[in-house]
Amino acid sequence: MVVGNGMAGIRAVEELLDRGGAEQFDITVFGDEPYGNYNRIMLSHVLSGEETEEAIFLNALPWYAQNSIDLRAGVRVDRIDRFAKVVHDADGGRTPYDTLLLATGSTPFFPTMEGLDLDGVFTFRTLDDARSLLTSAKTHRRAVVIGGGLLGLEAAHGLATHGLQVDLVHSPAHLMNQQLGPEAGRVLRRKIEELGIRVHTGVRTRGLRGTGRVEGVELPDGTVLEADFVVIAAGIRPNVDVAVRSGLEVERGVVVDDRMRTSHPDVYAVGECVQHRGQTYGLVAPLWDQAGVLADHLTGARPDAEYHGTRTSTKLKVAGVDVVAMGLPGPERDDDEFVVFSEPHRGVYLNVVVREGRLVGATLLGDVRKTAFLTQAFDQGLPLPEERTSLLFDLGSPDEATSVAELSDDVQVCNCNGVTKGRIVDAVAGGCTSITAVMGKTKAGKGCGSCKPLVEQITEWAAGGDLTVDESVGWYVPGVPLAKPELMAAIRERGLKSVSAVFRELAPGGVEDAKSKMGLTSLLRMMWPEGIEEERDGRYINDRVHANIQRDGTFSVVPQMKGGVTTPEQLRKIADVADKYDVGMVKVTGGQRIDLLGVAKEDLPKVWADLGMPSGYAYGKSFRTVKTCVGSEFCRFGLDDSTQLGIDLETRYQGIETPAKLKLGVVGCPRNCAEAYVKDIGVVAVGAGKWEVYVGGAAGATVRKGDLLATVGSAQEVLTLTGRFIQFYREWGNWLERTYEFVPRLGIERVRKVLVDDSDGLAAGLDERVQAAVDNYRDPWQEGTAPVTTGQFRPALPLGMPAVRS
Repeated sequence: MVVGNGMAGIRAVEELLDRGGAEQFDITVFGDEPYGNYNRIMLSHVLSGEETEEAIFLNALPWYAQNSIDLRAGVRVDRIDRFAKVVHDADGGRTPYDTLLLATGSTPFFPTMEGLDLDGVFTFRTLDDARSLLTSAKTHRRAVVIGGGLLGLEAAHGLATHGLQVDLVHSPAHLMNQQLGPEAGRVLRRKIEELGIRVHTGVRTRGLRGTGRVEGVELPDGTVLEADFVVIAAGIRPNVDVAVRSGLEVERGVVVDDRMRTSHPDVYAVGECVQHRGQTYGLVAPLWDQAGVLADHLTGARPDAEYHGTRTSTKLKVAGVDVVAMGLPGPERDDDEFVVFSEPHRGVYLNVVVREGRLVGATLLGDVRKTAFLTQAFDQGLPLPEERTSLLFDLGSPDEATSVAELSDDVQVCNCNGVTKGRIVDAVAGGCTSITAVMGKTKAGKGCGSCKPLVEQITEWAAGGDLTVDESVGWYVPGVPLAKPELMAAIRERGLKSVSAVFRELAPGGVEDAKSKMGLTSLLRMMWPEGIEEERDGRYINDRVHANIQRDGTFSVVPQMKGGVTTPEQLRKIADVADKYDVGMVKVTGGQRIDLLGVAKEDLPKVWADLGMPSGYAYGKSFRTVKTCVGSEFCRFGLDDSTQLGIDLETRYQGIETPAKLKLGVVGCPRNCAEAYVKDIGVVAVGAGKWEVYVGGAAGATVRKGDLLATVGSAQEVLTLTGRFIQFYREWGNWLERTYEFVPRLGIERVRKVLVDDSDGLAAGLDERVQAAVDNYRDPWQEGTAPVTTGQFRPALPLGMPAVRS
């Protein structure tokens, strides 16, 4: 029986299964939350929009059934009857057990203050907490986060990415005071403030203010920080409620011995709820160690296994800043050696603390290249170089490769998923010949991501130079061995304006590659908006006939309705055409258009002519549609004219080729009736003439909320910024790379700097080139009266599927 479905409890179960525990135990798991097992560390990434909820699950619900585990998700355990060996749950159930594991984790700590019972006060500990914060972030503008530790910083960063004004209040004198010294804390503060977050350190909150709902946070000097909602992230405490009610020995946590056994011989405990040798832990590395010892003991795999505590080191990415902290943050004795390097402007702070020739502390902030060597030296007490400076810089100390080689197999590389160097080496020995394969096999690097460089170093070392490197991964198309920037430079330099010419000049042996033609055609049309030498076999069938092919070989026709707006006359005409050509189905699309399904290829020009309407772009790798709500004209909540802005966007950028399809949404208020937050580009009216522009959203096979690119003060600025992003995506995006992959690959901060701050001086050029694309727009349905090739609208061969039409 396991009470607790979090990271510690399920890690213990995984360790049991690895040791053959499935044959020894019938496993039942109780969890308060109605979900599978997810990576709590990644909640901040969900809040910031960097990850989806689905991506943070370590074991989804099917995993339990596959391993014959009886999961009681959403069922809270009240108490344990240790003598009857029965668990009583909140639903009134009684479940017997032979051996019980407590893994109840921790709960948020609430500092004493007035107003905690007001509406609008949140914690940030669970998936439901993250969802609540995301919901509030959509409808409110100001937030105060109380607590400047890791959790508070992540909450503040996540909310700031949604465009909120965030104040962070921290009672100690500097941020992350549990892990960092004062100077490192100041450097971190500088980086946090660069994100637009207002930081208040050395300040206790007097109380929360408001009537019914929180309206502000009062500081001791009477200052009130205005807030629409407040996040309490002031620390955690071991969750010992069940243990206390069950009569187990509890001090700060549930007291356990070296075999993780509580004061009752059949009840064990692991994770943040335990106290071992007087120590409690709030990091994942000790959890993994405890789970391993417990599994060794319970399965008999290593009956003498004992847990003797964990020397903790922290590897994190805090609000986008790499942080490594181990041991002491600074010197404690007069004879402690202390080497410091600080470069606040660049956000870099490094130090090491040496005592009696051994490393007893290190802090790396903003530059973590020496992590491997310092971790090894800290964990194993390795002799240090005489020149202490070389601990921080390559001045004769072991280089990265040497450091990796000297790491022992049991050194934990990925804290998030508890992956050691030994498991990475085993994965390589087991046939993983690329970094991607190793990460897939071990889960290393799939948490916060701060360990990826070390994972790559170990993988390269373990492969001994035989690492598989798929060079074509970086090519724009498989048939031409050039990355996109080099390919564009070569095309421009040689003036190549046809796909054949590109193959002839740039492909090995001039050999043409069918899989590369579509991507090259799109690229050439982007580079030469005034026109290229058309080769129709370089287009998908949809782009050749400007309609979407269906399973039976017929096509769908979607007339343009800009912004989803139509007229009675257009509707009558569409109905007449549907009758005349006996279309198989008339369907309203998800993009607020009308789809005529089942049109024969040879009928396409006639259908277009009878409709007398332009193409609705429901088929290409291009700008497609702009979905809108009714905005301020009819909606009681509308803050601005989203309908007209959607029409203007579609009019300006219709049909422009992009690396993959591009869908937009514009809404007149944060209620988001047209789903703008999950579009490639989403625009949201927020009042006072301002609009938020989001990029990189998705709501298909992948679901992702877009990242806030900027808040602008007029519809014209939306048009400009949208065009700039489109052109940036056209020039920098990989072929078939959707924006929900493109934006995270570059990072929203980088995209924002280039497009909003014009950090690279590219903005004017992007604006100019997207204008050229707009100027050269031609409605493709005009080809209905003047086909490009004689066979363009020749009857299509049936595809062997039943026709939609009867």
